[in-house]
Formats: sequence, C-alpha cells, structure tokens
Amino acid sequence: MNIFDIVGPVMVGPSSSHTAGAVKIGYVSRKLLGEEVKEARILLYGSFLTTGTGHGTRKALVAGLLGMKTDDIRIPDAIELAEKAGMKIEFGEAHLKEAHPNTAQLFLTGVSGRTLEIIGQSLGGSRINIAEIDGIETNFSGEYPTLVVHNLDQPGHVSEVTSMLAHKGVNIAYMQLYRSNRGGEAVMVVECDQEIPREGIEWLEKVEGVKKVTYLSKL
Repeated sequence: MNIFDIVGPVMVGPSSSHTAGAVKIGYVSRKLLGEEVKEARILLYGSFLTTGTGHGTRKALVAGLLGMKTDDIRIPDAIELAEKAGMKIEFGEAHLKEAHPNTAQLFLTGVSGRTLEIIGQSLGGSRINIAEIDGIETNFSGEYPTLVVHNLDQPGHVSEVTSMLAHKGVNIAYMQLYRSNRGGEAVMVVECDQEIPREGIEWLEKVEGVKKVTYLSKL
C-alpha cells in the first residue's frame, strides 16, 4: 500500500470508483485497441448503471476512450467532445452473471476497423481490473505495460513469447494463462517491467497459431 491508496487519486470528481475508475477503464480500453475509437457501445452493470448518472460514469468512460486521464478538466464535457470528434456512442444495460457491481462492458471499433470487447471493473480508489477481453477471462490492472496474446492452445506458444521478451531485455512481472477448452482458444496476459519494442510485437503477430496480439503501453 502507498500513500495514494489512503488519500485517493488526483482526479476530477465526484467519485474515485464511479468517475476516476471509469475513466481508467475507458483509457486502458483505448490503449488496448491501439488506435482512436470510431464507435463505442457501452453497457453498464450494477451500481454503474443505477447510480452512474449522478457520478458522471458515462462521461468518465467516454473521456477515457478519448485518451483523457483522471485529472483532465474536460471530463464533464467528454460526450460532447466525442460527438464533435465523430465518435459514435451508444449506451445500454449489460446483462452479466455474478459480475462486480461497478462493471462496464465495452464493444469498440477503431478507425481502421479493428474491434475489441472489454469487460472492466472499478474496484474502488480508482483501481481497476480488466476481467475479460474478446470473450475470454483475464485479470490485470493496467498498471504495467501489458501484452495480451490470443492463440490456439498448442505447445510452444508460451516459450515463443517468453523467448521474445528475454531477447528484447524485457522482464516479466506477472504472467497468466487462460483457455476456453483444451486445444481451443487460449490467452496469455503478460505484465512487464519495461515497454515491449514494437518489432517484438510485430514478430509475434506473424507467429503461426497466434490469432491476435494486443498491447497496453504505459507511454
């Protein structure tokens, strides 16, 4: 625990969970998409849905999708700014089972046509958890440079990823493995101590059996 866990984040209010946390979910989602958002379908669940209006949760999520951080004074005007920028936004209710009460489900389309589905949870004090990417369970905070690799569940993919990182001098802080079923879809989530060079990510994208590579840069 550090001092910011006690006094809270530097933020535009009113709520560290419903405003600042929502901004972070949007911001991390944009970074994972890797480009400007053209269309966003935002579904709210639990307390985000029932009390989010008063806390500015919708504005906060859109602000994050625009690339704003928690202390950006433009957050209250985020929806209007998004519309001026040509971003198409749709809000609705998320129908999830046993989800965290502060949850947003985002369906994003980027300017190139790239798509991404995110389920993000606001845990309080502006801390977040990315609980799902493209329908497969994950569990990471967005506080580290993070590599997400979608691949076929076949031998060798983990070693290819770790060897690439070692070759680029990148240390692994945390690594998690998920799969839908044996021999089916699999996901690696690798949180790192350093940024991953672009050429390493581009190499991974060409590896046989790798279906999608998503990278969250902290720069």
